Amino acid sequence: MITTFSTTRPGLRWLAGGLAIGLLAAALAGPAVGAAQAQSDDNDTVRSISVNGVGRVKAEPDVADVNLGVTKQGEDAKAAADQAATTMDAVVKALLEAGIAEADIQTTTLSLNPVYDWNLNPPKITGWEASNQVRVTVRDIESVGTVVDAATTAGANTVNGISFRVEDPSAAEAEARSAAVADARAKADQLAADAGVTITGIITISESGGQSPLPIYMDRAEMAFDTAAGAAPTPVLPGEVELSVSVFIQFEIE
Repeated sequence: MITTFSTTRPGLRWLAGGLAIGLLAAALAGPAVGAAQAQSDDNDTVRSISVNGVGRVKAEPDVADVNLGVTKQGEDAKAAADQAATTMDAVVKALLEAGIAEADIQTTTLSLNPVYDWNLNPPKITGWEASNQVRVTVRDIESVGTVVDAATTAGANTVNGISFRVEDPSAAEAEARSAAVADARAKADQLAADAGVTITGIITISESGGQSPLPIYMDRAEMAFDTAAGAAPTPVLPGEVELSVSVFIQFEIE
């Protein structure tokens, strides 16, 4: 048959040669394909239990972050900006005198916007509003109320929030991390026992978490009222902050 193809039907000679080469290539590639499949099958035989563990630790905060500032309105942009700048200078001076380091006072917002009379059609600009806001880090936790009072007495008329935190949370985080791993292991042990399998090791482990600051809010009207009335020092209670760590662990089983 091959002789007949080569002499009387040349086109089929090339077809037969192509088929032969194709079969040879498939034969050579066969073992490699089989090995890859076997490796894939080996990977599929790894069995595991995946769980999340959470650890929580409460600690007394030693740092407070206070967001406060000055908002002023004027007939024109310059008048509003000048009033805000002058008052903020007084506020910063009062903060420094209250024991706040200059490095712990950071400007967060500086804005100048038109004020509209929306009752007119079309609305008309009737003035301007300038705002200068700062974040103040108070490291003497017992002086937070005194610092707030000093700032409002000097002219600050916005206090947008106070949050408490632990400056160095490493020790508390380590405790929470251990609790999270123990929580994950307890869950995995229960699952393994209920399923009738045995935990033999850990495949992967990852972590996430951090502090949960506790914010306290006071609006501008409240602060203005207290300052004008000469009220007693502002009470500020730091309470506790919670540090949490979450872990994801994949346990190998057999």
